Amino acid sequence: MLTLHHLEYSQSYRVLWLLEELGTEYELKLYERDKTTRLAPADYKAVSPLGTSPTITDGDLNLAETGAIFDYVLDKHPDSPLRPKADSAARTDYLFWIHAAQGSMMPMMLMSIVFQMLETKSPGIIRPLIKAVLGKARSAMVKPRMKLLLDKAEADLAATGWFAGDSLTAADMMMSYPIESAHTKGMLEGNYPNCEAWVERIKALPSYQSAKEKDGRPSAIFQL
Repeated sequence: MLTLHHLEYSQSYRVLWLLEELGTEYELKLYERDKTTRLAPADYKAVSPLGTSPTITDGDLNLAETGAIFDYVLDKHPDSPLRPKADSAARTDYLFWIHAAQGSMMPMMLMSIVFQMLETKSPGIIRPLIKAVLGKARSAMVKPRMKLLLDKAEADLAATGWFAGDSLTAADMMMSYPIESAHTKGMLEGNYPNCEAWVERIKALPSYQSAKEKDGRPSAIFQL
């Protein structure tokens, strides 16, 4: 049986949601982060040596990386509408957004959190300099890039309210982490009504709600 190894405050919530939406049989194992380092505990690293989340096991298979797990699970459900067919009009949008989530949005978010850590943990004597340098990098690269991506998301959602076609797909699930993070940080308010409406739309889905209930913890949020 497929097992989702779910580290608290991590991106693996999206895989949990995918499994709930598909109605497939699976086992869920929850892991708490180390209270000191906030990293994955030893028992989780025994499954995922890199300590990254999510990770699934399925028999002898051990697979990490959200996108790879999505493809593996969806391959087992070839008729699912969550992945538009190759000849579907929604296929191009699907391919773009399911990869843009991890390939474009998440790197900007990770860069921002690294900047924040460097600013807060650098020695006091050089902290003003570090903040000034990283502030310029954030203003020159991270924020403009995120704005371009959010602008495109807002425009694409205007058509049907979903990222690929006229119903929920795995692209929406993949985009949920970065868009919800931006929403929590107030980045959408007043500027991205379609994105805000989309957040409320996915939260109302029974599969999203059941995944949240099983997750039992708030999602990790990146500071932008």
